[in-house]
Amino acid sequence: MSWQVLYLPEAEKDMRALARNQQLIVRKAIDKVKENPLPQSEGGYGKPLGSKQGVNLTGFLKIKLRGEGLRIVYQLIRKNGQMLVIVIGVREDEEVYQIARKRKERHQL
Repeated sequence: MSWQVLYLPEAEKDMRALARNQQLIVRKAIDKVKENPLPQSEGGYGKPLGSKQGVNLTGFLKIKLRGEGLRIVYQLIRKNGQMLVIVIGVREDEEVYQIARKRKERHQL
């Protein structure tokens, strides 16, 4: 079963800000993960995030693109079979997780 992928408006801007080759890599990763975006503990591809250094992202998952240094943070909306992309960004000093926290609060996720 393929999950429907939704993007926060800010995540769409994140995608457009990437270089074209990075956009292709991110799209390919999301296409793969949407087939099974569940946490790894449930047999899926998602790596669960928790609460660390004052940033509580419990219930959110990440996709690591190590070769590119990119992270994609998303949330599952299980009852609708949807995967909501929160942020796409470079991992620099955990900044992507700070951005995810701010967007979580702004959109009341």
